[in-house]
Amino acid sequence: MNADLRRKKILNIISHQKGPSSASLLAEKMNVSRQIIVGDVALLRAQGYDIIATARGYIIPKPSEMNHYIGKVVCQHSPKDTKDELYKIVDLEARVLDVIVEHNLYGEIRGGLNLSSRKEVDEFTRKVDNSEIKLLLELTQGIHTHTIGCRNKEHFEEVLNELDKSGYLYHSVR
Repeated sequence: MNADLRRKKILNIISHQKGPSSASLLAEKMNVSRQIIVGDVALLRAQGYDIIATARGYIIPKPSEMNHYIGKVVCQHSPKDTKDELYKIVDLEARVLDVIVEHNLYGEIRGGLNLSSRKEVDEFTRKVDNSEIKLLLELTQGIHTHTIGCRNKEHFEEVLNELDKSGYLYHSVR
């Protein structure tokens, strides 16, 4: 199969899949390497397709999954508090779109999460617990930013209040 046809098939799979499609699974289906899939997805993005890479695989957000208000929140905590922090957000029916840290050498490093349920949080933290993978917050003394998708600004404020009450919001030392 030629590269253009393969990219069309990848786009079709990601568009119609119920959940995320991993690069490894796509590679197996297309009988190519995982790296070829990663390159194909990069080319599809360059063509304007809104493909998001999450810890569980690639997705294309459907209009029903889009949030009407997107806000950013700066948090600080230890790695052991990650699951609880994420639970606080998804329990309020908000979506954790990503995590961002500021690295001294590389600048902004962003990791796609797209978590909206305890099940997804559990799957994410299980991957961390069962591997040598380090959380991005471990690069920055626990300071990190999340992009949060909410119904509206009031919903976002509710998430902020819960994170503040739990001690996860970062408050600069003056």
